[in-house]
Amino acid sequence: MQIALFGATGGTGRQVLDQALAQGHDVSALVRDPSKLAEQTGLTLVVGDVLDQAATTRCIQGADAVICVLGSRGSREPIEAIGTRTILDAMGETGVRRLVAVTSLGVGESREQIGWAFRVIMDLTLKPIMMAKEEQERLIKASGLDWTIVRPGGLTDGPRTGAYRFGRDRSIKGGRISRADVADFVLRQLTDPTFIHQTPAVS
Repeated sequence: MQIALFGATGGTGRQVLDQALAQGHDVSALVRDPSKLAEQTGLTLVVGDVLDQAATTRCIQGADAVICVLGSRGSREPIEAIGTRTILDAMGETGVRRLVAVTSLGVGESREQIGWAFRVIMDLTLKPIMMAKEEQERLIKASGLDWTIVRPGGLTDGPRTGAYRFGRDRSIKGGRISRADVADFVLRQLTDPTFIHQTPAVS
């Protein structure tokens, strides 16, 4: 499968990239700094920014599916919503319909699935990012595409285990999960239609 990947240099994005290549997929990744990713068989680097419509469209052209794992760092304006808007426009232009995007437990109706301590942290220090994720989800849901929004719990750098819970059951709480396991679940969505137009939690 040909995958267009956004957020490839982040922690979860690198896991998606490595696992996708290991599974034999071809990946086109949009990167601002190509030196952050080593050349690998099956990987095409498209140099540019997700806010650059032309570069984003080049990355998506010819893809079978798009994976979006955009994340915000530091004091920059959150990228999740504005970057996703560019991606959705490019998908409309190129005719690519399948989108798997990673947001977070705590977004939307899943707020009740996270503990009170993390709710306080979200409200005090992560509010701009969570608001951007809320808008990101709104844009995706209104896109008319074949989308799946994956909402992970707290991310760790642990190994891929395959031992995680997932689905729409509200009893799935925002525990810890490795980025490798999130990537495993994300890639499974490329061939499994179960969660199209749904927002499964993974934890």
